Amino acid sequence: MTTSIDMTALAVFIFFFALVTVLGFVASRWRKPKTLAHIDEWGLGGRSFGTWITWFLVGGDFYTAYTVIAVPALVYTVGAYGFFALPYTIIVYPLVFLVMPLLWKRAKDHGYVTAGDVVHGQYGSRALELTVAVTGVIATMPYIALQLVGMTAALKALGLHGEIPLAIAFIVLAVYTYSAGLRAPALIAFVKDIMIYIVVIAAVALIPSKLGGYANVFASADAAFQAKGSGNLLLGGNQYVAYATLALGSALAAFMYPHTLTGIFASNSGDTIRKNAVLLPAYTLLLGLLALLGYMGHAAGLKLESANDVVPALFQSLFPSWFAGFAFAAIAIGALVPAAVMSIGAANLFTRNFWKAYVNPQVTDEGEAKVAKITSLLVKVGALLVIVLLPTQFALDLQLLGGIWILQTLPALVFGLYTNWFRAPALLAGWFVGFFGGTYLVWDANWKPLHVIGFGENQFTIYTGLLALAANIAVACIINALVPARTAIARA
Repeated sequence: MTTSIDMTALAVFIFFFALVTVLGFVASRWRKPKTLAHIDEWGLGGRSFGTWITWFLVGGDFYTAYTVIAVPALVYTVGAYGFFALPYTIIVYPLVFLVMPLLWKRAKDHGYVTAGDVVHGQYGSRALELTVAVTGVIATMPYIALQLVGMTAALKALGLHGEIPLAIAFIVLAVYTYSAGLRAPALIAFVKDIMIYIVVIAAVALIPSKLGGYANVFASADAAFQAKGSGNLLLGGNQYVAYATLALGSALAAFMYPHTLTGIFASNSGDTIRKNAVLLPAYTLLLGLLALLGYMGHAAGLKLESANDVVPALFQSLFPSWFAGFAFAAIAIGALVPAAVMSIGAANLFTRNFWKAYVNPQVTDEGEAKVAKITSLLVKVGALLVIVLLPTQFALDLQLLGGIWILQTLPALVFGLYTNWFRAPALLAGWFVGFFGGTYLVWDANWKPLHVIGFGENQFTIYTGLLALAANIAVACIINALVPARTAIARA
């Protein structure tokens, strides 16, 4: 992949990046409320987003820059196994349709801003509230860092190396997010998603014609996998269970993250969420097309330093400079939207479930909004430092753990929507077993998110997050059944 600066591509990139920067600052005046000095307005957009805004916003923070880079990279490396993201994003939307309108109503009725608020309101336990909030923050931090990995790949393809371009981009992001709150990524998401659709549709329509058609694309990928002795076009028999459990576990975890919940809580009605559960699978089609770029990388005969370079290298080698610049801008902007929402979600958790709960319970609405704004800046700085100071693999490993960690908050957050049977001490014990047990299993498997279990002579590879969640629920059920209710309430 050429790394010298292409001035045409760079000019196009700068134009579109400048465009979304202007939109970011305009967002503070878009649907302007009486004041942004309230966490409902700054952190949730006034809970006023309708179907289309929610569609772009949730899609924008669910399908990220790192997704655009990482899914084709995984397919390029391992083949069919990398397509697990497709069934995962299909499974998730029926769950959103059934569960999220109930969660939204609970939050709307009681003025809850975060998952921690919902849990405290249900169980009256500060310990469980703090556990859910801390889990959300630490699971989100590496996710933000990985958006920088996606942006770095685009900047590298433009010939921009080092930390300065990345730092400038995130300083701009930090300033307009501080100013406009959730309205900034919501407005930018319109531009970002349209750009991504144009890029992917152009790629899947034109690249195969330059590479001899899809038959040659698949044949070349198959030959490359056979030559290196790993990866394949179709799943092997021993991969079915791992593939299915990875998809299911990822689907269950997806809307437990603070950034996806922020998009849900910002909606104006339960019907808006149900409509989005119907409409959002359009992004799954986009993701399936995007994943095919991994196979096209083999057909193009790319020589890559890293599998993460496959998408930028394809655009750089097969498209004119102006369109390559457009594609790289789409990828970079695709990092800004989710990174902004993630930092806002983490800031909301810190403000509501730590600062207000323990430091200043009498904090005013204006003070609460100010704490959230400052925290969102610190979260972005922390993510930037992870990328600058630590190996990228560290962020990757943490993100794998992040999915397993956030999944352990599901019982506390979701079960209370349907039943009052569970109590806080049981859910805390279940979380403890799932969180630390899952972490140990991933560490024991050399930081792989899959674990092999045996039933007699048969062995199955299962997503560690699901194993941890099963242990979590089992422990919660056993303790809840054995510990008397009065004792449980006293300990909560």
